Amino acid sequence: MTIKEIAKMAGVSTAAVSRYFNNGYISDEKREAIRKVVEKTGYYPSMQAQTLRTRRTNLIGVIIPRIDSSSIARVVAGIMEVADANDYQLLLANTMNNPKKELEYLSVFRDKQVDGVILVGTLFTDEHKSVLKAMEVPIVIIGQKVEGYNSVYHDDYHAEYDITKLLIEKGRKKLVYLGVTEADKAVGLNRYKGYKEAVCDAGLDELCDRRVIGKFNSMDGYDSMKKAFEQFDDIDAVVAATDTIASGAMKFLHEKGVRIPEDVMIVGQGDSQLAQVLIPELTTVRYFYEESGRNATDILIDNLRDTAEDRPVRMVKLGYDLIDRASTQV
Repeated sequence: MTIKEIAKMAGVSTAAVSRYFNNGYISDEKREAIRKVVEKTGYYPSMQAQTLRTRRTNLIGVIIPRIDSSSIARVVAGIMEVADANDYQLLLANTMNNPKKELEYLSVFRDKQVDGVILVGTLFTDEHKSVLKAMEVPIVIIGQKVEGYNSVYHDDYHAEYDITKLLIEKGRKKLVYLGVTEADKAVGLNRYKGYKEAVCDAGLDELCDRRVIGKFNSMDGYDSMKKAFEQFDDIDAVVAATDTIASGAMKFLHEKGVRIPEDVMIVGQGDSQLAQVLIPELTTVRYFYEESGRNATDILIDNLRDTAEDRPVRMVKLGYDLIDRASTQV
């Protein structure tokens, strides 16, 4: 079947059939006539032909670092909400926190036909910058501020500053920080900077280097807490870079018979569902992950409506809420 044959059977023009399949305006009478023919014949337009004709695929490539992360799931939910409302579909790529996989998927989406890319970023190496520069489709980065590129990111620095300050105001003076690599500028570098500035501003400069660096999962949180206890025998509060790291640290503390929050207070970042089911419930920072996904997709779709030279670079910094729960309440 062809559009011309569908038009003949429905008694309408080929232009009307084209508008029908592209959600354009046609009268209800013509729409119903075409619908009946389509239902009878089982006709479906060729995606490849549409792509060649319009140079649009209505596909957005989305690159994420982990598929099992609640925060990433919330970001993707926000992306899907706006994409669905604008008749876009997603191609989801999971890098499993492997920077090389990020580069591979960026290259795939650059070479294969997607209209645009959303990258939930972690590390940005020189190789990343080289690949990003070669992208021929619009790209929006979530979670990191990258100069020269559309970015939607969180205020990681002030969030960590405020939650560290909360512990100090509660009388804790022997803090330890459980973080991740500073190559991750948002979670690794900016959150550590927030912790460091908070303890220095409180006159506790000796706490600046009281930290252990691990990875993002809960078992690394457990191991980091163990290392911290081996290095420091006076810990009265723990600042964890993420809720997941905090959960592993809490497991270690429970096993050691350390009371939370009486002996050691602990805080995380992210306000995941995990934070609310831990015992005690975890004090943390709530970021607006769904909003970041919605913002990024709005920016991308706006870019898709403009010519390349008319695309402005937009950078959106989102706020946060401090959630004071039982892990810091004596």
